[in-house]
Amino acid sequence: MARPVTLFTGQWADLPLESLAAKAASWGFDGLELACWGDHFDVSRAMTEEDYCAQKRALLAAHNLSLFAISNHLVGQAVCDNIDRRHQSILPPHVWGDGDAEGVRQRAAAEMKRTAHAAARLGVGVVNGFTGSSIWPLLYSFPPNAPEMIEAGFADFAARWNPILDVFDEVGVRFGLEVHPTEIAFDITSARRALAAVEHRPAFGFNYDPSHFGYQGVDYVAFIDAFADRIYHAHMKDVWWSDRPMAAGVFGGHAEFGHADRYWDFRSIGRGKIDFEEIIRALNRAGYAGPLSIEWEDGGMDREHGAREACAYMKRVDFEPSVAAFDAAFAQ
Repeated sequence: MARPVTLFTGQWADLPLESLAAKAASWGFDGLELACWGDHFDVSRAMTEEDYCAQKRALLAAHNLSLFAISNHLVGQAVCDNIDRRHQSILPPHVWGDGDAEGVRQRAAAEMKRTAHAAARLGVGVVNGFTGSSIWPLLYSFPPNAPEMIEAGFADFAARWNPILDVFDEVGVRFGLEVHPTEIAFDITSARRALAAVEHRPAFGFNYDPSHFGYQGVDYVAFIDAFADRIYHAHMKDVWWSDRPMAAGVFGGHAEFGHADRYWDFRSIGRGKIDFEEIIRALNRAGYAGPLSIEWEDGGMDREHGAREACAYMKRVDFEPSVAAFDAAFAQ
């Protein structure tokens, strides 16, 4: 096995961390990627309680689990979004406040700055998350978008995230955007544009996740090759898409996940269409030595069965890069 296999706890936040840690260890995981919700990792407590981070480390160590990253997707989403009532359900009360849109965005930005400090206290070098986007609703629109409207969205992203990234720089932590529909970057082209908007500063990179590319028709292996030096973390998640036209296409038809009309749906690793061997080969080319963090999602499968199966699958498919050409023995 070339890399540790970890479990992202975001989809398991209904379980106490103590319980999940014991389960994850029994399923064969090497570590956890802690979500900043549920009782898994509390940014406020990390900043105010002297022994909070040490206690989290000790809990994981008791189960022989490592920790490489934390994730604050929910708060990050609110930094650039057009805020509406959906955000109240995902944000801590102190970030939502009175629900005033600009106030929510400002409080979310402040919380992401605190998250950088909390990560440093915890001793991890990467915070994964979302950025939100003021222009995602303009993805496909009529009347047509004026080019300057899109430019303004990337400028808004840079203006709101550069001060956050300043704090990441100060504490020596990097931010990994999970390139994903609804974010400022959702494919290779928009990821290039997002990097350019923040002038390619090193604090900003990507949490790679192939499941958000395949069904879009985006080359998920080429993404790794294009941003080899910006892959700060990697989520492993599978997705299925149909070989034939469906009643609801790529945009989903407002049908819930699992609906029979859908053209695509997330699947447990090894049961979708993502070619993980090619991903491993690309990560090896990129020199990525970080964890392979399983973000388990499959609405049609028991999650404990799926997590155990996914862990075993990733350990089986991962391999170290070669240190020499296969025919090096014949070199003169």
